[in-house]
Amino acid sequence: MKVHTSVFIIDDEVELTEYTAKYFNMSGIKTDYAFDAQSALEYLEENTVSLILLDINLGGDSGFDLCQKLRRETDVPILFISARSSEDDMMLALNIGGDDYICKPYSLGVLLAKVKAVLKRYEASKAAKQADTGKAEGQGLNGSSKEGMEGQDLRGKEISGANLGDKNTKRTSEATTQDIVRFGDVTVDLRSGMVKGQHGEERLKAMEYKILSYLLQNKNRIISKDEFFERIWETEFVGDVTLNVHIRHLREKLEENPKEPKYIKTVWGVGFILEYDN
Repeated sequence: MKVHTSVFIIDDEVELTEYTAKYFNMSGIKTDYAFDAQSALEYLEENTVSLILLDINLGGDSGFDLCQKLRRETDVPILFISARSSEDDMMLALNIGGDDYICKPYSLGVLLAKVKAVLKRYEASKAAKQADTGKAEGQGLNGSSKEGMEGQDLRGKEISGANLGDKNTKRTSEATTQDIVRFGDVTVDLRSGMVKGQHGEERLKAMEYKILSYLLQNKNRIISKDEFFERIWETEFVGDVTLNVHIRHLREKLEENPKEPKYIKTVWGVGFILEYDN
């Protein structure tokens, strides 16, 4: 029978890893670690975990390669921890299956708070999925899956599953009936996922499309970061870095000056708002 560990750290910095694990264990979070990819894979064959903290540089191994291997086997949250702070590294980490990116050096207290939040959401999400599965089996119903959505257009894939059945339902239904949305010098084609702004016409990536669609549905309303995480992401374990990188890329496609955005504005300490009149 496999032993369960809440947090598994994979990092070749021995002293930092051991100290972080000790701090987590003293704080009531059962934590273990490995210093290289092979040891990590062997550990995961014998144990289950709820969260993985993964470094990019693992001696002769690559955390990127290991993440791709892990994603073929597990959907547990993977948070990259690395001293590499370039946006290219962050985007690659997120695109291959990482849920968030934390730059070293990190504060143990801040990291612990983030880990506790991710673990809480993961366990709640897992319990909800198990309850839904049991309910569906009891009723003889088949649930939707990612595979079952393949072949749909961007709008069908990203919007119809947004679960916006609350106070925003009316606004959402109105927004999604519009194929072309224009504001200022920007044109968004929701059918093709293309945007035309100051820098020409470009195709949105899937997550950019999802974020922009939600902003359009809720224009002129401040959207908190927590709301983005809960409503948009397929996983609930992302953090500020992930969201900020996607917002930055959206601004680069929409704004004349991404550093001084006219439309997608930051509300410091809260979230973001898409502002326009028409």
